[in-house]
Amino acid sequence: MSTGSNRILDEFAKLLTDAAGAAQGVRREMETAFRAQGERILNTMDVVQREEFEAAREMAVKARAENKVLTARLEALEAKFAEMQGSSFGEAAATAPRKPRSTK
Repeated sequence: MSTGSNRILDEFAKLLTDAAGAAQGVRREMETAFRAQGERILNTMDVVQREEFEAAREMAVKARAENKVLTARLEALEAKFAEMQGSSFGEAAATAPRKPRSTK
C-alpha cells in the first residue's frame, strides 16, 4: 500500500506542477495582450514618446539660449547706433519714415 499512496502523491504533484506551468503561460499571454492593447490605445491618443519629447525639449533650451545671446547683441548694437546718432534709438526710430506694409 505504501507504493500506492506514494504513486497518488507523485501524480498529484505532477498535476500541480503542470497547472503551475499552464498558469505561467496564461500570465505571459495576458501580459502580452495587455501590453499590445496599451500600445494601441497610446498610439490612437497621439502621445509623444519620451525620446521625442526629450529631443524637442533640448531644442527649445538651445533656442532660448540663442535667443538670449541674440537679444544681448541686438541691445549692444542699438546702444552703439544710438551713440552714433547722438540720441536714443527709440527717438530715431520714431522720427524715421515708416514703410507701408505689403498685403498678401
